Order: sequence, then structure tokens, then C-alpha cells
Amino acid sequence: MDKFTQFIGIDISKEYFDAAIYIDANSYKHNQFDNTKKGVNQFIKWMKNEGCCVEETLICMEHTGIYKNILVDVLLSKNCNLWVEMAYRIIKSSGIQRGKNDKVDSTRIALYAKKNQEEAKLFKASKDVLDKIQVLLGQRDMNIAHKTAMEVRTKELKGFNDELYKVLSKNDKAILKALENAIKAIEKQLNTLIRENQEVSEIFDCVTSVRGVGDVTAMFLICYTNAFTSFETSRQLASYCGVVPFEYTSGKSIRGKPRVHFMANKKLKKLLHMCALSSVKHDPEMKAYYERKVAEGKHKMLVLNNVRNKLVERICACVRDKKAYEVRQVA
Repeated sequence: MDKFTQFIGIDISKEYFDAAIYIDANSYKHNQFDNTKKGVNQFIKWMKNEGCCVEETLICMEHTGIYKNILVDVLLSKNCNLWVEMAYRIIKSSGIQRGKNDKVDSTRIALYAKKNQEEAKLFKASKDVLDKIQVLLGQRDMNIAHKTAMEVRTKELKGFNDELYKVLSKNDKAILKALENAIKAIEKQLNTLIRENQEVSEIFDCVTSVRGVGDVTAMFLICYTNAFTSFETSRQLASYCGVVPFEYTSGKSIRGKPRVHFMANKKLKKLLHMCALSSVKHDPEMKAYYERKVAEGKHKMLVLNNVRNKLVERICACVRDKKAYEVRQVA
């Protein structure tokens, strides 16, 4: 017997959201609400009036960044069964589609929830501290990008137009200094947030105990995994991070090299690559592994990807066992 008896699909935009209740494959009940707390409460009232029991209804929506926040917060406070799914998966499951509007999209999401209910992963609210950390990390990245862009633009003039280079260098000096101070202030705020929450602080210490894994990578991992509760195994997390290659073959004619999926989290993949480079320099075991595999003729990038995978396994093991990683010396 299926756990859910009713299914609702929600398509969200900045100002409003469309909701569709699944009746059958060709029949839905549709309504539109303001994307405000008042609008969400009206949606819940409408849902109940249409005979949808909170305990037996699966509500599915696409991950739409901050636009989903009000809806998610209110629905979780009402103990609703909420499934926040990747838009790409819903689109791929819908087959060939003609036409698009918010009403149609909400019905497609409702149908997706009905067809794939056994695979539903109910959304869990993240801690407030994780939301704050993620926002500050985004602000830090933005400031670093601005700083790098200014430095590159100015340095490109050196040797080609020294007079203009001197003018820009002088003008940029104060701005670059301000950006550096802003980055340091954000990092200080991040460290304070980590230490104020005991659970997050313990996870952070476990992750950073793995040789090669820095503070920023640890923070991003904690945020993207909802404090390591979103993935059941290290293999799942490694796949999400884009460090697990998948086979690419078909019959006898197609024999492609194994490769990672394009849907991987590119931010985490990039951070783990830098961690792998650091690990093969400073971790005796990883260094010995890297040198041995390269000597055997393995491609350096393949070996580095294996190192990234090993780092994810170590991180997950440390968090699971609530222990710091112990570096093993190679004889």
C-alpha cells in the first residue's frame, strides 16, 4: 500500500505560485496563490477543503532558490510532506512536451510526484546557522570574484600601457583593500557561527581533520549536505560532488571513457580538486598512492579523481564515527 493518497504539484515564481491537485492522468484541480505567508496559508486551507489530508498528501515542488523559502517554512511548520526535487529530473521524466505555462508546469509536477512517490525524499529544514553560513559563503565568493577581476584587468595593462596601469593601480588600491577587509570580516563571522553551534562545530572539526581539507570546503560540504543528513552513503555524496565516473558504452560501437555526470555540483568538485592537490603534497599515504599509480602509467587526472573520492570517503567516515582523522605514516 502506498504511503500517500493525494499528490500536489507546485510551480513557484517570485510573486505567486501555482498549485495542482492530481485527480487522474487527465484531471487536476488548479489554483494560484501569492508567494507570501498569507498566500501559503490560503493554499493550505484550499488543500484541506479539496479533501487533501496533510498526513497522506505529498507536495512536490522544484528547487527554485530563495523563492521557495516562504512556502517551505510554512509547510514544514504545518507538518506537510514536502518533496523539493531538481527541476532537471522532473523535465526529463515528462517526456516530449509541447507548450509551457505555470498551470501546466504545476500539473506536470503533480504527475511526477504520483509516478515517483516511492523515490520521494522528504525535505528536512536546515538549521538557521547553515542558512547563514551559506549566505556568507556566497558573499565571500562574490567579493573574491570582484577582487580577482579588478586585479586581472589592471595587470593586463602592465607593459602595454604603463601610464594607464599606474592610474588604475592607484584608483584600485583603496577598493582592493576594502574588499580584502570585507573578506576577512566575513571569514571571522563564519568562524563565529561555526563555534556557536556545538553540533555544527563538531562536524566541522571532523571534516577539517582530514589532511588536505580546508575550512571553506568543510563549510560548503556542511551546507550542501544539510550537516551530512542528505546522503546515506559516501558513494552518494561522491556522485553528487562529481568525483564518481560512470560507464559510457552501448553495444559494440560505443566505447566511451567513464566520465562524471554533468549534473554534479561543480562548486564542490572544484573545491575537492584543490583538496586533492593539497592532500598528495601533505598526506604521506595519499602522496605514496599518487606516486605509485602515476608510476604504473595511470593518467594524473584519473589518479587525482581517485584521491578526491578517497577524501569524500574519509570525510564521511569521520563524521559518521564522530572522530578526527588520524594520519597514517607510510613505511
